[in-house]
Amino acid sequence: MNVLQFTTTQLPLISSSTFAQLNHINSCPNVYTSIKFNSSRNPCKYLVKAGENRRTKSTDLLTQIRELEAEGEEEDHDDNDLVDIDWDKVEDEFSPKVPLAGEEGMNYDKDPEFAEILGDSLDNPAKARSRIEERMKNKRDKILQRKTGSATPMSVTFNKFEFNNSYIWIEFYHAPSDKDIRMICDTIRSWHVIGRLGGCNSMNMQLSQSTTDKRPSYDDILGANIEPTTFYNISDLEIQDNVARIWVDIGTSEGLLLDILINAMTQISSDHVGIKQMVFGGSEYENWSPNLTSEDQGYSVHKI
Repeated sequence: MNVLQFTTTQLPLISSSTFAQLNHINSCPNVYTSIKFNSSRNPCKYLVKAGENRRTKSTDLLTQIRELEAEGEEEDHDDNDLVDIDWDKVEDEFSPKVPLAGEEGMNYDKDPEFAEILGDSLDNPAKARSRIEERMKNKRDKILQRKTGSATPMSVTFNKFEFNNSYIWIEFYHAPSDKDIRMICDTIRSWHVIGRLGGCNSMNMQLSQSTTDKRPSYDDILGANIEPTTFYNISDLEIQDNVARIWVDIGTSEGLLLDILINAMTQISSDHVGIKQMVFGGSEYENWSPNLTSEDQGYSVHKI
């Protein structure tokens, strides 16, 4: 790896007569700026000619300065006219930025993803495009998830449902997998938490019932004085083969709670696991056996 190194050259004192000759050669206005370099090295002083429309000389500047200085007379310079410059900061500013020990830099040349996609096709766009399309085809199942549910809408019926003491029955088209069961449990658990916190209160629907042609507003006094709703209790999820049930004690007759659950289960049935029907209420179900409580027979309980 090539490393940029800096060296320091001590420049001689340049008198005004010298710059007068430089001015004559370069046709620059008589403007001088005196600069002094201060660093841990030996300090050096030199005068910098400042001006506009300066023509670039092809000869070596240091050699030209020394030749002109030899012809002129030495002059005393007032140190008050000199400007202090921190040479260490100048080196830090223009030095190449090298990662310190322990710092990790981005090394795109060794990225395995880029290497696998591009390979030796950097100069062949058609080949690179073909490789990307092949990679997308191979990983299509991980990128695009097919729907595994049912295109048939889920049926919903009510059978003597009571908000304070009822079962909710869920019948699947086939026995749900462990992944499906986890999704169902997470959905029901979230539904219970929102309901228990009073989030499903149809008496306080200020935003959903407001018009959309104006800026939404919320009356906090009205919202605070509406009678709260609750969700008292819920059982764990029981499953026998392709039928599941939960017992609920919602407490208040809040239909919005049921709408939210039905909406969620409808989407799950369409996208993930097909649900034949949901039945609200009833202590018995045609495919449910009260005496079947063994895991060997297909019975299981899942925490909500």
